[in-house]
Amino acid sequence: MRFSKTLVAGLVSAAVAASGTAIGTRHDSQPAGSALRLNQLQVVGAHNSYHRELSPAEQKVQQQQNPGSVDLWYSHAPIGQQLEDQNVRALELDLLPDPQGGLYTYPLIRKLTGQGPLTDPAMAKPGIKVLHIPDFDYNTTCDTFVLCLQQVKTWSDAHPSHVPIAINLELKQSDPNVVAAGGVKAPPWDAANLDSVDTEIRSVFAEDEILTPDDVRKPGLTLEQSVLTKGWPTLKQARGQVMFYFDNGGPGAIRDTYTAGRPSLEGRAVFTRGPEGAPDAAITQVNDPRGTNQAEIQRLVKKGYLVRTRSDEPMSTIRDKDYTRLGIALASGAQFVTTDFPVAGMAARYDSDYVAKLPGHTPVRSNPVTTSAKAAVSEG
Repeated sequence: MRFSKTLVAGLVSAAVAASGTAIGTRHDSQPAGSALRLNQLQVVGAHNSYHRELSPAEQKVQQQQNPGSVDLWYSHAPIGQQLEDQNVRALELDLLPDPQGGLYTYPLIRKLTGQGPLTDPAMAKPGIKVLHIPDFDYNTTCDTFVLCLQQVKTWSDAHPSHVPIAINLELKQSDPNVVAAGGVKAPPWDAANLDSVDTEIRSVFAEDEILTPDDVRKPGLTLEQSVLTKGWPTLKQARGQVMFYFDNGGPGAIRDTYTAGRPSLEGRAVFTRGPEGAPDAAITQVNDPRGTNQAEIQRLVKKGYLVRTRSDEPMSTIRDKDYTRLGIALASGAQFVTTDFPVAGMAARYDSDYVAKLPGHTPVRSNPVTTSAKAAVSEG
C-alpha cells in the first residue's frame, strides 16, 4: 500500500447532524470515523468539469447545425475553484488523443465564424487534450489533460486532508457528422494512446498521491474479489489522494486493450468499468437513478462497488423544471453524484434556483445506504 501522503492528513473529525449521531462513535456496528471506507462515503461531483460554452456567434452556428445544441450552453468555474468554493469532490474530463500535437488547434466552428486558430501553445504540443466535441464544442478551462491535473494537484497539495477526489475519464472520438462537414478525425484509443493516459497522470502525481487498483487488490485475489470481500481502503488511508476511472464501460476495444495482460489492472493508474463477475470490476455507473435504477444502484453499492450517477442533465432539468432527480440520486447511495449545477446561481440565468449539493453545505457525508450514521465528515 502507498499512503505516505496521508500520514500527515490527520484523523477524521465528526460533525453532529440533525439526528445527533456523529461519525467517530459506534452506531449499529458502524465503523468509527477514521475507519470508514471509501464506499461508505458520498460526494457531489461536476459533470464535464472543464466545460465552457462558446461565444454567442458560435452558439448561433451550433444551433443552426443542431437545435439541441442549447444543452451545451453551460459553464463551470476553473477546477481549483470548484474544489475550493463549490464542495465538488468528483470531476469528469473528456479526453482526446493528440500524439503528434496540433490536431485540435483550429476548430471548424471558429472557421465558420471568421476566427483564427486557438493560441494556447499547449494545444500545439503532443499530449492528450480535453474538450467536449472536437470542432463543435471546444471551449474549456484547461486545454490539456496535464493542465487539468495540475489544477487538481495545486489544490490537493494545499489541502492534504481532503477526501479522495474521483476523476471520471471519458475517452472520446470525433463526431462522424462533424468530420463529414470538414472537422478533424481523432486518432483511435490504441495501446500507445491508452498508455499515455497512465503516463500523463504519473507525470503530475507521485505514486503515493494516486489510489490505484494495485492499492486495492489483495494477494491471490482479483480486483473485484478484493473489493467485494476485503473492502476498499479506509478514509484515513486515502486522504489527500486522487483516483481515476474510465467512463467507457463494458466489453469493447478500449477496455479490452487497457486490460490486455492485466486482467485485474496490474500496474495501471485507472480503474475500468468491468461488468459484474469480471476481474477488473470495481467501479461502475448508472447515470439515471430514477425508477428501477435506484434499487439497482442500491444493490451495487451494498455489494461493495463504487457507483456514479447523475442528479440532472445539463439543460433539460432546468427547462422541464423537474428537480426530483437530485433527491433520488442522493438516496440511491451512489458514492459519486454528478451535476452541472453544484453551486447556487449557476441556473439563475435560466430563471431557476436549482442547485445540487449535499445537505448541510458539506463536501462529503456518510453514505445513506452503506452506513446508518448521519453526519458530515470533516476534511480536517
